Amino acid sequence: MSLPTILLTGATGFLGSHLLKTLLNKGHKVVIFKRTTSDIYRIQDNFNKIISYNVDTQSLDLAFKEQKIDVVIHTAGQYGRDGCGIVRIIESNVIFGVNLLAACKKYNTKVFINTDTLLQPNASNYSLSKKHFTDWLKCSSNNIQIINLKLEHIYGVGDDNKKFVAWILSQLTKNVSKIKLTTGIQQRDFIYVSDVVSAYLKVLDKRKSLSNFSEFEVGTGKPILVREFVEKILLHFQKIKCNPKTKLLFGAVPYRENEAMVVCANTANLRNIGWNPSVSVDEGLSKIIKELP
Repeated sequence: MSLPTILLTGATGFLGSHLLKTLLNKGHKVVIFKRTTSDIYRIQDNFNKIISYNVDTQSLDLAFKEQKIDVVIHTAGQYGRDGCGIVRIIESNVIFGVNLLAACKKYNTKVFINTDTLLQPNASNYSLSKKHFTDWLKCSSNNIQIINLKLEHIYGVGDDNKKFVAWILSQLTKNVSKIKLTTGIQQRDFIYVSDVVSAYLKVLDKRKSLSNFSEFEVGTGKPILVREFVEKILLHFQKIKCNPKTKLLFGAVPYRENEAMVVCANTANLRNIGWNPSVSVDEGLSKIIKELP
């Protein structure tokens, strides 16, 4: 039986680029959506192996007309970190997704694997928009199989320096004098990107045994204090790179409004279909730091 053809959104991003590489290595035909302005540096080595459509100049329908899309894996999202307004967040995280669902229904695509968040809706405009789109997914599950993956904090090689772990490492690399942080007593479930990719592959493989709407929380299931995690980053940086003069100033920054003090994935549903994380925090941090220039 031939492997399903996959339409991957967000392929030029951190998670999407790791997914793309793995899907290609598994032998899947992969179609991607991007913009004409997208930076493809993360996928440059694999760009000649995929079929690409520019969503800012071509209709969504075109890809579905020209390719027989079996599965959509939707990882594209707008976090709002660049200061964009709420309208752009809604356009990216809700309207674009609803248009994708409409195309899936029109062209009889069987499966839609969505990227969601474990953050509560009141945490940010991003998390609220994700909750809105999940409601649309539930309404669509009579017409297409929906698999919703609620991710905790991903980290790994090739992440954006605006993201927490990559930003801390960039500051240590620059040997800044101090890094201002909260007290760090929040608990987070940091998960290495390859383990997240393996979760997508597992639900893809098990899709025929899943219901029309299935939801999985993706993390290690083992939360760690943010302070302890940052101290581990520094420790591994000292072992692998150098001993920076940087001081970690815990308590110098107040918590954000609606800060969640404990966020941890309940991985029982994923484990029940045969998935387990394989990269420990120490292993993951070592992998990233060894790849630093």
